[in-house]
Amino acid sequence: MKILFLTPQLPAFPPRQGTALRNYHLMEGLATQHQVALLTFLEPDQPNDPDAWGPVATFCQQIGTVPTLPRSTAQRVREQALTSKPDMALRLWSDTYSRKLESWLGQERFDVVHVEGVEMAPYIPVLRGVQRRPLIVLDNHNAEYVLQERAFRTDLRTPGRWHAAAYSLVQWRRLARFEASACRQADRVVAVSEADRAALLRLAPDITVHVLPNCIDTAAYQTKRGAVAPAFDLLFTGKMDFRPNVDAAIWFWQEVWPRIIHLRPDLRWGIVGKSPHRRLGFLQSDPRITVVGEVPDMIPYLQAARVGIIPLRMGGGTRFKLLEAMASGLPIVSTTVGAEGVPVRSEQDLLLADNPADFAAAVVRLLDNSALADRLVAAARELVQSRFDWRTVVPGLERVYAAEA
Repeated sequence: MKILFLTPQLPAFPPRQGTALRNYHLMEGLATQHQVALLTFLEPDQPNDPDAWGPVATFCQQIGTVPTLPRSTAQRVREQALTSKPDMALRLWSDTYSRKLESWLGQERFDVVHVEGVEMAPYIPVLRGVQRRPLIVLDNHNAEYVLQERAFRTDLRTPGRWHAAAYSLVQWRRLARFEASACRQADRVVAVSEADRAALLRLAPDITVHVLPNCIDTAAYQTKRGAVAPAFDLLFTGKMDFRPNVDAAIWFWQEVWPRIIHLRPDLRWGIVGKSPHRRLGFLQSDPRITVVGEVPDMIPYLQAARVGIIPLRMGGGTRFKLLEAMASGLPIVSTTVGAEGVPVRSEQDLLLADNPADFAAAVVRLLDNSALADRLVAAARELVQSRFDWRTVVPGLERVYAAEA
């Protein structure tokens, strides 16, 4: 087949955030049997040079890029006041991208166009308008309206966050309508978990939703890297301007961290991920906490840490940070939300805790009990290898393309 991926960012190597990880490995796997093309946005910090993009430039037969257009807060506020569309539907709309997509569709006959996420869904009408229409597959990743609903309910508890709660209330309602419409316009809809599938079916009971888990290259996380990373006792990873990650870090610092350092005052906590939000600036005042920011390779940090923490209170889909920690052999403490969508079992693959006292106790327990940590690591690694390696997941995507509905 000839398959065109429409993605919100270039999945250069090594991919460093969830969407890019998923896109990279799906394209990598499909390219072994099919012709894969990519039309994507190029972020300001990414070089417009195929030699700097890594293997994606070799396994994609054609790559087109369009610069991401910056949107100021004032522009976003103005747009939201003048439209009923959700913010995500406007973030990556580009006339240049639309024209390039139309040009490609006029020159090439693609069997499948794989639309990666709600941000790219505004281009579905362009696909439907061409004369020789390809199969349109919407990979919905998260049920985005669920993320905003959870953000609304979480921020509503804190008076200082009521402005954010108001934003999420509006986005929740708008995304519900937009996601339902986008799913109905696509020929196939893909979700990353059964929970997300159920959430999309609540919006549009008349559609069929296929489940395709997130995937990684599990072997890469077990290979020792040449780079040396600090050996943090606790490690939290992720894109650190992403609202659920910011909330998680602040909640952990306020509610859980004091309980842990009361018992273990010498522990070190590392936060690793690109674009640390200004709301996290105060963490730097604690010498035991290091906000590392973006790193060229996350794997050395995962391999060097003692316990991985996932204190998420909002979000959707499944967390790549969980899959990466499982594959790396890092014992994990997570909230239920943080482990959602992955069939992990508390006390067998990781420890689950949803209130501060239980979370702190679980972290200390793993630090003190190496036999428990080793048992959890072995079970978690077996689970991620058998269910979430790209070599297992990609054939499922081929079956989605071939399905009759």
